[in-house]
Amino acid sequence: MDYGFSFLSFTEIADDVAYAEKKGFTHAWLYDSQMICGDPYQCLALCGDKTKKIKLGTNVTNPKSRIAPVTANSFATLNVIAPGRIIMGIGTGNTARRAMGMPAAKLNEVKEHIKICKGLFEGERVQYQEGERGRMIQFLNPDSGWINIKDKIDVFVAASGPKALEMAGEVADGVILFGAVGDSLLEYALQHVRKGAEKSGRTMNDIYVMLSTAAHVCGPNDSLESIQEAVGAYVTSQCNIFALSASKNPEALPADVREDIMNFKQAYRTPEASVETRHLDLYKEYVHTFQKEHAELVTEKMIEETTLTGTKDEIKNRIIELEKAGVNQLAIHAGTKDTLRAAMDDFADNVINY
Repeated sequence: MDYGFSFLSFTEIADDVAYAEKKGFTHAWLYDSQMICGDPYQCLALCGDKTKKIKLGTNVTNPKSRIAPVTANSFATLNVIAPGRIIMGIGTGNTARRAMGMPAAKLNEVKEHIKICKGLFEGERVQYQEGERGRMIQFLNPDSGWINIKDKIDVFVAASGPKALEMAGEVADGVILFGAVGDSLLEYALQHVRKGAEKSGRTMNDIYVMLSTAAHVCGPNDSLESIQEAVGAYVTSQCNIFALSASKNPEALPADVREDIMNFKQAYRTPEASVETRHLDLYKEYVHTFQKEHAELVTEKMIEETTLTGTKDEIKNRIIELEKAGVNQLAIHAGTKDTLRAAMDDFADNVINY
């Protein structure tokens, strides 16, 4: 099993990523949410300069924040700094878009963005369209040393809904699953990835599976309240994404968690607030601070279904089961900025090196 961590983008994280590399983490993933945190590409460049082997990626970019040629150029430039260690993680931009009060990208936009980027990474000429004007584009100076497309840049797709999961299986080198820790959620996700893979003549052996989640090693004094403080923000965000992804067809979700997940659909909505500004408050503490009003939703059941929470032995046993099911990497959301190192130490000492 590979082990990664995901966190908000900020410049000082380069030192933390170097520390994580020494602690045994194999991957570092930075969020791309322009209204919430720093720019991931600048931060990943600093991380690449301070590390030697840890792989670096976005978790995740989207086709609305930047045009595809700019996205491809950013990753190809990072690949100069950290050759062969760069991963393009992409999705619909649920958080990046909703934090501006805008809808997430459509799946066909994600697919087209990937097609252009992968073609450019291969050194090909690809069709690029803006409105009614379409032109062929290509990296013109691939051997200049300004970019690096000689070392492969893998493309991972973040997905939660059935159609997105199938698209990941069809076109991606890897899939990023969020919070699919429980048996039924994991099988739900993997069966759709498998279906997409079969469409393109592939198998699950061709697709790297990364599971992004929160983790908490329980101590003797832990209570539901203390565990909610540790992982509750992540539970809320991921269950909300599951609910939004299945809003048109809740029946697609596993029966044993369907009602619990759909309860999170309105978690970040306040209908009484102004549509012009309500997102400004709703997403300010997104992912990194537990909001007390979500306490009734974040039950022991949903903590168990979407996070790695328990004793050292319980977590280790669950990881063994996840690996058997086909998960290649566990990437933990590493707490808050103030607790980042402590979260790394806790997971490395009690799980990775246990």
